[in-house]
Amino acid sequence: MTLVDEIVLKRLGTLPYVQALQAMREFTGGRSEATPDEIWMLEHPPVYTRGQGATSALNKASAIPVIASDRGGEITYHGPGQAILYTLVDLARCRISVKRFVWLLEQAVIDLVGPRAERRAGAPGVYVGGAKLAALGIRVKRGRAYHGLALNVDMDLSPFAAIDPCGYPGLAVTQLRDLGMNENVFQAGNRLAGILVQRLDHA
Repeated sequence: MTLVDEIVLKRLGTLPYVQALQAMREFTGGRSEATPDEIWMLEHPPVYTRGQGATSALNKASAIPVIASDRGGEITYHGPGQAILYTLVDLARCRISVKRFVWLLEQAVIDLVGPRAERRAGAPGVYVGGAKLAALGIRVKRGRAYHGLALNVDMDLSPFAAIDPCGYPGLAVTQLRDLGMNENVFQAGNRLAGILVQRLDHA
């Protein structure tokens, strides 16, 4: 059986961040060497999340909640119209390093968008014209990864103005709609998940 046969894709609709975080922790803590990897595709209600060791917070008052997360990275925003892919992958079993895994997540977004999308040295994620299109952050426990990536598809970007996205003051953000890609969040997320599965299968 190939890796692509083993990955389970779950489409979970809209899920509060705290509920998704708890579910990821429980899945990762309870899985065995025989547990298939899973990708969860979902959206979150509006929420700011702060990664472990985050040094920045809100720049102005907001009614949107701020929640501490156990992923890597700084502060970011999640909301409707953003495709979330949580990648619950046993890196040790797949013999994928953390660095390579981050590269694969970024490359899946680049494959989706095309050559105008790019990486940025020292700043994980995917950018177009200097604006951030996709954020990523992961946590690895006993060789097993969870969390994943967030792709801006067709959303209200204004809440990003209250933060330094991923810790970078003044960093612009963009989304697929503004790049002329008119897929909805389900279509884009589904296509991205398919690309990522193929990337993992050939890692």
